[in-house]
Amino acid sequence: MSLKILIVDDHTIVREGLRALIDKEADMKVVAEAGTGAEAVLAARDCRHDVIVMDISMPDMNGIDATRLILQDRPGSRVLALSMEADRRFVVEVLQAGALGYLLKDVVFAELATAIRTVAVGETYLPPRVTEVIVKEYLQRIPLQESLACNTLTPREREILQLIADGMSAKEIAQANNVSTKTIEAQRSSIMQKLALFSIASLTKFAIREGLTSLN
Repeated sequence: MSLKILIVDDHTIVREGLRALIDKEADMKVVAEAGTGAEAVLAARDCRHDVIVMDISMPDMNGIDATRLILQDRPGSRVLALSMEADRRFVVEVLQAGALGYLLKDVVFAELATAIRTVAVGETYLPPRVTEVIVKEYLQRIPLQESLACNTLTPREREILQLIADGMSAKEIAQANNVSTKTIEAQRSSIMQKLALFSIASLTKFAIREGLTSLN
């Protein structure tokens, strides 16, 4: 049985080109087209489709908003986003909207066909160039955010965090420091609030990343 494809792009020549290429595949067939985001939302309601190939940049309603509306209306829809831009904001927003893949328009058709088949079975498809953008952004931002968060802790709180990560309970930490358990619990609560981490497991992972414990 052929995969049913809905093509969404505001350029007629692009839609025609995609249709011609997709229809040559033995296991694919274009069942509908849409030239705007609003048309895509309506088409997704009216036609039976397996994958929506969604352009990101369109004048009346962009592909991100169209994807969000389609997924609200038909949660099972599988969307593969297409864009000229390897921009982290576009990638993250359309994936958050519910798309399963993101592909750049300058790829060869063979990769588009692979992406369609991947998304059709409910798996995520991100080519290396797009993945690299996301990873670089993550590496630039996350360590800095974590370091800044760690700097908000007092030396005493850092010490307690290390003991927590080493597996000591509040009672054991209290006994080792000759203070009440309530005092340690209050300090632990302060640590959690400052780091926005609200479980012992997450505190332990944070401490390991920051090198505050010998666990690894």
